[in-house]
Amino acid sequence: MIETRRLLLRPWRDMDLPHFAALNADLEVRRWWSAGTLSEADSNAQANDLQRHIEDNGFGFWAVEAPGVSPFIGFVGLQNESDDMPFAPAVEAGWRLARAYWGRGYAVEAAKAAFRDGFERLGLDEIVAYAVEGNMPSRRVMERLGMRHDPRDDFDHPRRAPDDPFKRHVLYRLRNSR
Repeated sequence: MIETRRLLLRPWRDMDLPHFAALNADLEVRRWWSAGTLSEADSNAQANDLQRHIEDNGFGFWAVEAPGVSPFIGFVGLQNESDDMPFAPAVEAGWRLARAYWGRGYAVEAAKAAFRDGFERLGLDEIVAYAVEGNMPSRRVMERLGMRHDPRDDFDHPRRAPDDPFKRHVLYRLRNSR
């Protein structure tokens, strides 16, 4: 587990699943995914995969709790990127919060803690994050985290159809300053 001033990044619990399914059923939350919203079954399968990554690697996309506010607001963390990505091997930062918790600085606060864990405990040299080119909210989070964008690193997502309007992605990087 990772604690911040306002948040707890922790392993997933069964009680998180309905909240995660509601988050994944929100059109605005899922706006930048070609597949749109997720069914409850697909959302549960994704949560199980995220927890399995944590169990297998000792880090991952943690469930995020805001004590005194909500037992589950979304996920934030780091995970190994799949080998088909043009920048692999890499560890990716990611976040997805329920809309009710946007604009409170939670994503940045939790991601900073996950980055610190990645650089200090895991000894990572670099963390990457990527988003659909037009996803300015995620890009702003990356910039607030001190990540750097080089347009030469931008790429077409290998698992998107050639005509997918969300195929083009931007890549941000943050090096360990040790």
